[in-house]
Amino acid sequence: MEFDVVILAGGRSSRLGGVPKAQLAVDGATLLELTLAAVRGARRAVVVGPQVGGLPPEVLGCREDPPFAGPAAAIAAGLDALAGTGNSPAVLTLVLACDMPRVAAAVGTLLAAGEEGRTGVPAGRDGVMAVSSDGRTQPLVGLYRTAALQHAVDDAARRNALEGASVFALLASLELRKVPVPPGSTDDVDTWDDASALGVSDPGLGRSGTERPNSTLEANSEKPG
Repeated sequence: MEFDVVILAGGRSSRLGGVPKAQLAVDGATLLELTLAAVRGARRAVVVGPQVGGLPPEVLGCREDPPFAGPAAAIAAGLDALAGTGNSPAVLTLVLACDMPRVAAAVGTLLAAGEEGRTGVPAGRDGVMAVSSDGRTQPLVGLYRTAALQHAVDDAARRNALEGASVFALLASLELRKVPVPPGSTDDVDTWDDASALGVSDPGLGRSGTERPNSTLEANSEKPG
């Protein structure tokens, strides 16, 4: 099954004192590296966010316009970047935030759900969306029909409704099936307490829990939702 992937890595990370989430690490691998490893079967991948460096040559990079315009605008920028390659889009697009260190298990579950449709379109006319073990819907862990996602983006753009919009608002018109994913696979890092619980550290500090001075940071990580 062919799919493209849009990875969001461009928000302010305010509750981490501006420390970029993409550069936080688990056992020596950054959260961005773990996310890219989870989608290694993708036909094409784009990371939406500030220049983070070290992207594999086959991975695209872009930025939402304006910067910090939110996840809906970031998804739009990612789709534009994929379209700009000149290749026809994959039938499906996987959308992920980069702040979930155990997301590989959730990705596997969504891709399995995508295989259920004989045409490669996931059950649920427009796609599938992860639901955590505690019942939280996770729109930034979703496998969507590319044409439907692009239509939603185009409609929001016509209404000047991308900047600052939530992903739930962007996807409101889509017919989606909620798919339970393995426990912990969508746990994300919003605070230092989250980071500690997930074994995530700031490579500039050692173990998480102590904020670096804001003056030394560029605030550039995405908050899901």
